[in-house]
Amino acid sequence: MINKIADSIAQALQGVADGSTVLIGGFGTAGIPNELIEGLIDQGARDLTVVNNNAGNGETGLAALLQTGRVRKIICSFPRQTDSHVFDDLFRRGKIELELVPQGNLAERLRAAGAGVGGFFTPTGYGTELARHADGSPKETRFIDGKHYVLEYPIHGDLALIKAEAGDRWGNLVYRKAARNFGPVIAMAAKKTVATVHHIVALGELDPEAIVTPGIFVSQIVRIAHTATVGGGFKKAG
Repeated sequence: MINKIADSIAQALQGVADGSTVLIGGFGTAGIPNELIEGLIDQGARDLTVVNNNAGNGETGLAALLQTGRVRKIICSFPRQTDSHVFDDLFRRGKIELELVPQGNLAERLRAAGAGVGGFFTPTGYGTELARHADGSPKETRFIDGKHYVLEYPIHGDLALIKAEAGDRWGNLVYRKAARNFGPVIAMAAKKTVATVHHIVALGELDPEAIVTPGIFVSQIVRIAHTATVGGGFKKAG
């Protein structure tokens, strides 16, 4: 019997290796899997490469992970915000590497990893510093139908951490509004995907036409309590 429900976050995150690339869902503070990030901090893996749209807010969630000093590199689109002082301090002191990726390119590089695409050409970034590799060498370019394009490669993850609204024991997931953001593409791009859900429902209760992330892309789910009343037909978790 397929049952992807883990008893705890600690159980779901067993075996995360040092040097892993960890894909983390969320856009700003929407859809950030804070409980899974806290579990990763407790788990203790080091020398991590983290992929997220941002570089943490305040001192919780992703910022708390960065503060441990166990993240070697972050790949993101928006590393600086009014409250991104943890990343800012680490970067200025040379304690963390940054790979800046335009947001559309970031989403497509993740989607390409899940779809098995070996690379793609995009006009975004052409003629800027973003069209260079970390070592300063230029990325491959093409001139196609009168426009310049830059070759970008997929971003594959060892682990994806996402926050969903509800799931079943097969791992099928639905999301709540904007909390969906990067969750679906990173679930497909990692070797192992762990999701928190507020509701675990019986098989068949999720409308197949409404399932956003099929269970084939999900390794384990963990139920967490709700902190606010929600709509959408699901009862508030106790």
